[in-house]
Amino acid sequence: MSLAIRAATRADLPIIHGFILALAEYEKLAHEVRTDVALLERNLFGQHAYAEVLIAELDGGPVGFALFFHNFSTFEGKPGIYLEDLFVAPEARGAGAGRALLARLAAIAIERECARLEWSVLDWNEPAIGFYRALGAKPMDEWTVQRLDGDALRALAAA
Repeated sequence: MSLAIRAATRADLPIIHGFILALAEYEKLAHEVRTDVALLERNLFGQHAYAEVLIAELDGGPVGFALFFHNFSTFEGKPGIYLEDLFVAPEARGAGAGRALLARLAAIAIERECARLEWSVLDWNEPAIGFYRALGAKPMDEWTVQRLDGDALRALAAA
């Protein structure tokens, strides 16, 4: 088997969208997906690219992706990388694609002089949590994610 990690291109947009839908289904969040290929194209490859995507290929076919963007640590005074989504197709799990995607992200973080690589994981996703722990990731249990979206976001913006 041949495993490769590469940067996504515009031609990969349908693949990326498919992986997003498959991830949402796995996470039991399919009802929350509002994106489409056109919106992804504008925000990943448009005038201002808000995120980047890596594609994992096994024997030349796409089997997974990692979507990430930069954040910034004021305490470190350096950028970081935030991994928004990591997904490997069920039939390719165990072939090393997830590890290879994370290893490439770690290398990008080092190349770009980032202080850290971070992500969130659903608390019920024990297989993913075990996988991350085996890589050396540590939980940030003292932090709780907060979010404003929809009406709450609009209300605060209008205040």
